Amino acid sequence: MGQMKILLVEDNVQVAGFLKKGLTEAGHGVDSADNGRDGMLLALSGVAYDAVVLDRMLPGGVDGLSIVAAMRATGSKVPVLILSALDAVDERIRGLKAGGDDYVVKPFAFGEVLARLEVLQRRTQTDPVTSSLRCGDLSIDVLSRKVSRGGKPIILKPREFKLLEYLMRHADKVVTRTMLLENIWDYHFDPQTNVVDVHVSKLRQKIDAGFDTSLLRTVRNAGYMLTAEA
Repeated sequence: MGQMKILLVEDNVQVAGFLKKGLTEAGHGVDSADNGRDGMLLALSGVAYDAVVLDRMLPGGVDGLSIVAAMRATGSKVPVLILSALDAVDERIRGLKAGGDDYVVKPFAFGEVLARLEVLQRRTQTDPVTSSLRCGDLSIDVLSRKVSRGGKPIILKPREFKLLEYLMRHADKVVTRTMLLENIWDYHFDPQTNVVDVHVSKLRQKIDAGFDTSLLRTVRNAGYMLTAEA
């Protein structure tokens, strides 16, 4: 992920310090506010932020949803990642409908926040979307929806193709089950099923069976990774 200028609005001192330290160590610039009023002023200040990490509930008479709504009202398209201790599905939906681009429930792992920011950054890049993708000897053409490995055609169902495309666009990086649920199934909550594992297993059979090298790997306690590296 390229260097980003991030606005962090979080009133919990420990959480804010934890995030700011991690983001700074990852090479990003961070401006921060610990209340809704100051967060609103910074968000609407005209500074060219690449992303905003925003707590849902804030002191200062202005909550996180008011900030993101005000940003969208001015035409701002800066991606917003909402942090919240409120994990009810209705609360997540409220956050997304207010204009948030993603929603992480506390407590969270810093690695997941960083991964989600990377996804948001990629979504907002203006470079044309690549239609041909490769990982080792596996290739797909997004326009024709053709898949082959080592020159051998592979037939995938629509959901399997969408899953593979997402994994290939994030090749060599860990993709969490939550990321797959939200981007492939459009679930912004945990459906408490093994739907991801089942589809990944079927996809692995089709792209790895009969080949010496396994490209689709399970990363224990984290998710999955598509990689040609040993």
